[in-house]
Amino acid sequence: MAFHWQSHVNVQHVGVDDMVLLSKLSDQAIVDNLKKRLQANSIFTYIGPVLISVNPFKQMPYFTEKEMDQYQGAAQYENPPHIYATADNMYRNMMIDNENQCVIISGESGAGKTVAAKFIMNYISRISGGGQRVQHVKDVILESNPLLEAFGNSATARNWNSSRFGKYVEIIFSRGGEPIGGKLSNFLLEKSRVVHQKQGDRNFHIFYQLLAGADKNLRSTLGIGELSYYNYLNQSGVYQAQNTDDAKEFKATLHAMSVIGISEEQQFDLFRLVSAVLHIGNITFVEDKNFAAVQSNEFLEFPAFLLGLSADAIREKLTTRRMEGKWGKQTEQIDMTLNVEQAVYTRDAWVKAIYSRMFDFLVKSVNGAMEIPARDSALSIGILDIYGFEIFDHNGFEQFCINFINEKLQQIFIELTLKAEQEEYVKEGVQWTPVEYFDNKIVCELIESKRPPGIMSLLDDTCAQNHGQSEGVDRQFLTTLSKAHAGHPHLQQGAECFLIRHYAGDVTYHIEGFCDTNRDVLYPDLIQLMQQSTNPFVRSLFPDQVNAGGAKRPTTFSTKIRSQANDLVDSLMKCTPHYVRCIKPNETKRAGDWDERRVLHQVQYLGLKENIRVRRAGFAYRRSFEKFLWRYAILTEQTWPSYRGPPQQGCEIICQSVNMDRGQYQMGKTKIFIKNPESLFLLEEVRERKYDGFARKIQKAWRQFNARKHHAKQKEEACDLMYGKKERRRFSLNRNFVGDYIGLEYKPALQALVGKRERVDFAHTANKYDRRFKISKVDLLVTSKHVTLIGREKVKKGPEKGKLVEVVKRQLELGKIASIGLSPYQDDFLILQVRDDYSSLLETPFKTEFCTAVSKRYKEKMNGAILPLEFKNSHVVTLKKTRFGGGTRTVNFVVEESENRAAVLKPNGKILNVAIGRGLSNTTSEQ
Repeated sequence: MAFHWQSHVNVQHVGVDDMVLLSKLSDQAIVDNLKKRLQANSIFTYIGPVLISVNPFKQMPYFTEKEMDQYQGAAQYENPPHIYATADNMYRNMMIDNENQCVIISGESGAGKTVAAKFIMNYISRISGGGQRVQHVKDVILESNPLLEAFGNSATARNWNSSRFGKYVEIIFSRGGEPIGGKLSNFLLEKSRVVHQKQGDRNFHIFYQLLAGADKNLRSTLGIGELSYYNYLNQSGVYQAQNTDDAKEFKATLHAMSVIGISEEQQFDLFRLVSAVLHIGNITFVEDKNFAAVQSNEFLEFPAFLLGLSADAIREKLTTRRMEGKWGKQTEQIDMTLNVEQAVYTRDAWVKAIYSRMFDFLVKSVNGAMEIPARDSALSIGILDIYGFEIFDHNGFEQFCINFINEKLQQIFIELTLKAEQEEYVKEGVQWTPVEYFDNKIVCELIESKRPPGIMSLLDDTCAQNHGQSEGVDRQFLTTLSKAHAGHPHLQQGAECFLIRHYAGDVTYHIEGFCDTNRDVLYPDLIQLMQQSTNPFVRSLFPDQVNAGGAKRPTTFSTKIRSQANDLVDSLMKCTPHYVRCIKPNETKRAGDWDERRVLHQVQYLGLKENIRVRRAGFAYRRSFEKFLWRYAILTEQTWPSYRGPPQQGCEIICQSVNMDRGQYQMGKTKIFIKNPESLFLLEEVRERKYDGFARKIQKAWRQFNARKHHAKQKEEACDLMYGKKERRRFSLNRNFVGDYIGLEYKPALQALVGKRERVDFAHTANKYDRRFKISKVDLLVTSKHVTLIGREKVKKGPEKGKLVEVVKRQLELGKIASIGLSPYQDDFLILQVRDDYSSLLETPFKTEFCTAVSKRYKEKMNGAILPLEFKNSHVVTLKKTRFGGGTRTVNFVVEESENRAAVLKPNGKILNVAIGRGLSNTTSEQ
């Protein structure tokens, strides 16, 4: 790609990084800022700690290991906004505060929620360390994504990889911060998609993956045909998802299954069921004397073979049903023949049950592979990814449930970022001007309230009163709803529908099928059918006890989803929450397209303006006096190492010790409140310096001890490297190897250029020679990955014009160094020869230490290979190709019989002659 994510050192700010700092606050100003940033390839923006993410609909280049290193351990405003900063903040807060964390990722379908969740998982996996067992947990967590996406995601008109289920992943950590287990909770699988898709949509990915990726033997065994052959795939006319290689994705799914521990036999059984679902969809019915009959018996044969059933048993269960009838206290069995509409309904209900139970098996397999440890001694990070708010031309029961969950999540956001925050200020006696906002609690209560009964309770009552009936029940529910909530400000009724004024907009729900879908009942006949299978795996998916008579009334879908939603809310409320608010910039799914009205609508219903107003008026940080004192006591002698006074007074002492402006903090009744993040960063910086000072004393003592311990070994290694090959300068072998001759601890900018967490083995300011043999100074650094040359350049533009700043002149991967050229004499020259690239001619008196450091790291990097050191009187230096051309230069070394004479340089066109006095013998090891 033509653009690059710039580091914090020289980042070009586009728009406003944190919209709390917008000069003009309005919904339109927020939209304009997001647009400006997206056009500059900056998809992330902050509102305080809340991350706003705009889907770019293209691959972005700033999700590499380099960025992971850049954001690890960095303060939020040290780098540009990024999802890695949010992930790192969660992980560090968990470790520092010893508290569980969660992130709520919200937004419309196609806004980028699933991708955001994967970035967070990848980052946490990368930075959390651990051994072989920990790596297995990480692998399972990461591989659960492609597996569950295959069976739970679909291509829709709005999103080519739309999650059609919700998931909450909890990663459980040891007290040391290593992932030791996890738990995945799923809800709201859109199983109706198996049997019906809207125009522009596909079925679940796994069907297309299997048909594209199955080998010849599997295709033959499963009776796999063309996509257009299957009724469950040919409804919408969409077979290919953009930028998706189904055959390649099938391989990824197989790999994920293996990592998670699903055996090859179970994998085959799963694909038998996937194929069986498609073949069942081709069973059609015709009317025979007002009853249903299978149109063609041959379409029964293959599903029967795949499921381990008889064709006759399938025909019977699809065209008849055994019902229970009550006469007074007597219960009797009634065999009822179905009509065509009922037979189709039964076939589709059967298929949906098979698919949803397969999905439950996969979730159970993932959880089994992650091993859920005892929670009392563990910490956790939860990641919530649920499909977003939906408004279609025709919205049914499933959209109603999806939007209910999103309404609950919005309520959490309001509770914790707007309502609870303001209530806390009042409770703590902090000076505060209230901010008005829309509280959607009224909408949640309209849907889920039990007293007075909300929509879900009324729906359950209607289903219970009309047990076993379908005709006219939906209309009866609508009538009951109209009477119970007449005049409600967020509800309107139509002839065949009702409208709810949600936080995200008005949605009209068509009542057809509401009651049948809510009952969510799989007829006992079909359960018994599956229990007759000769395949143990098929039977294991249907362990239900089918009792005749006196059965407990089955739980409705709305009751299940209401219970799941409240359990989810309880789990989230036990954690410290973080938020990623995803924005979808267009409906075309094309990079660069910007739909102003769509984005404005999302900005408004997400309440971003109100969120900014609360952040502006409020406090970025609050902590109980005791916790604040515990963390920052080290800042002053009055509070460290022990403090006996009132905690509040201790907090005052700490703030005064760093000269924090009194307007930047307020003391509540139990907590200290700090207004701006910069004030908190000041505290953190001073704290880091304090700890850093202690750490340096410990490190210095350790280094001295370590240096003495390894001095003999270093001398031996260096001696072996040069022994018999290069004349020695007096005292060159008996000196200590210091490594850092620059003082990197006082030059953080240099350390940042090679990587904040890269250990530097060698650092010295060396001479670098150009094509005309002119000298410039460069800092020569060796790490475990690179040899880096850092020079200085003047800033050409901006307020710092003319200022000298450090820039990377060259960074060489160790594996690309072909050899190091040296003379056999006592000079300090060395030539870095690079594969397929130009050479670097350098001069440093610590050449032996440099070569030792590079050779050691090269051997580690290249699996034991030895870096060639070439000792010759003459070396060819390959030039960098520039507008002056490329070519080569030659460096010749000659001895002039004068002991310890310094090198004399004599350039002659393209040749540099270096004259040097005679040194000690090349077999000298002690002096």
